[in-house]
Amino acid sequence: MELNGSKRVVQSDPDAGMQEWRLVERARHGDLDAFGALVRRYQQPVVHFCHRMLSSVEDAEDVAQETFVRLYRYLDRLEPGARFSTVLFGIARNLALNHIRDAKRRGRGRKDPLEAHRGLAARSRGPDEEARLSEIGEAIKRGLAELSPEHREVLVLREINGLDYESIARVLDCRIGTVKSRIARARDQLHARIRELGGGLL
Repeated sequence: MELNGSKRVVQSDPDAGMQEWRLVERARHGDLDAFGALVRRYQQPVVHFCHRMLSSVEDAEDVAQETFVRLYRYLDRLEPGARFSTVLFGIARNLALNHIRDAKRRGRGRKDPLEAHRGLAARSRGPDEEARLSEIGEAIKRGLAELSPEHREVLVLREINGLDYESIARVLDCRIGTVKSRIARARDQLHARIRELGGGLL
């Protein structure tokens, strides 16, 4: 399943992971250009992950920014025992979950998960196709927003950010079997909710 508007982290170069850890090592020694290269590579995927978790562009950008601040603060503690993306999404995930818990304690209602997406359909499509795709996209986004944080995060990491099962297990600190079962359940829940919201569109 490919979720609408996904931004995958693709590492086609087998040496990409080590290149990223070399950038981390340079950043540790004060090379801001190296740290900037990491930010440029992962800024959009992290924002997209946070957006799907929080259903708010503003909150997503704030949490993504804090993710990179936290990354920079803890450069000296990072060890290349896992993919860099696994470490980074682990930081983003913890901050996003903290944000969700804090929002619940403050009694904040969930923002409209569709607000930031209205009017973003491709200009080149005909009006009928654009309207249909917009309805499908809204059904997917609303269904995703209504999943529990536990199921939403695992589906976003897999379908939007393209992490493999092992990487997701490391991010979530759980077994691969747990990851697979959560993804299967999340897909079933999302499909059921999309059918309810999208009717015959899908």
